[in-house]
Amino acid sequence: MATMADFRYDKATWCPGCGDFSVLAALQQVCVRMGLEPEDVCCVSGIGCSGKISQHFGSYGFHSLHGRSLPTAQGIKMANQDLTVIAAGGDGDGYGIGVGHFVHACRRNVDITYIVMDNHIYGLTTGQSSPTSKKGFKTKTSPQGVAEEPIKPLELAIVSGASFVAQAFSGDLKQLQRLIEEGMKHKGFSLINVFSPCVTFNRVNTYEWFKENIVNFDEEEGYDPTNKAMALQRIAETDSVCTGILYQEQRPAFHEVVLGATEQGTVKVPLEIPNDEMQALIDQFRRA
Repeated sequence: MATMADFRYDKATWCPGCGDFSVLAALQQVCVRMGLEPEDVCCVSGIGCSGKISQHFGSYGFHSLHGRSLPTAQGIKMANQDLTVIAAGGDGDGYGIGVGHFVHACRRNVDITYIVMDNHIYGLTTGQSSPTSKKGFKTKTSPQGVAEEPIKPLELAIVSGASFVAQAFSGDLKQLQRLIEEGMKHKGFSLINVFSPCVTFNRVNTYEWFKENIVNFDEEEGYDPTNKAMALQRIAETDSVCTGILYQEQRPAFHEVVLGATEQGTVKVPLEIPNDEMQALIDQFRRA
């Protein structure tokens, strides 16, 4: 049975205090708790500080292009449905460059888990405003303050058809682990947006700021995560500064409904073609 050590690979190079350390530790712990082996899991990442997670996590890994972790992860899952597939990235990677892929992944409902380390800034390139930076936030690229309204990833995911939407905080490791585990157990596309503070370039959205402002829906009496209207209303009322399982519905995953899909992943399908079928193909080609 695998241990935490089996899911460690490379020494993490994030800044001391970076919230991404907690995400990596939580993911490793959950895989051990679920009885997974490193060869059972594939971690696909995009570009940015968060993108390094596929290098630090001891499983199959794929460091994809900027904003392209989701199409890569969906392709891997469709090719080998036996793998537990994790896509990971940051708010710039996923909600900026990759936002088109994000919307379609939500409605498609491929059985993967998408973890977004949301620090409201581009950290790797030393502190530019990102799609989730609040209006008025001052950065190198917005010295007078961000002029645009921020992307609302939770609401965007829900209205786009995501069947599991949760939000966690790197400063609450226990809840973070539980939400990642629930997302991985969910059949279909699951989003875990994680407030993961950048201690170097974002001096506004700090650990202390989140601790003072977060509303935990898991502790809210009467909150029903299967009620879409309630989810959208309560998320808006907290200005998206909330944690917990925010929305969940049960519906078939993509591989269960797509035409032409097989119960067996394409990587498991025998490559040999019977001679009579091969000859029929050759004859058909010659007639064309």
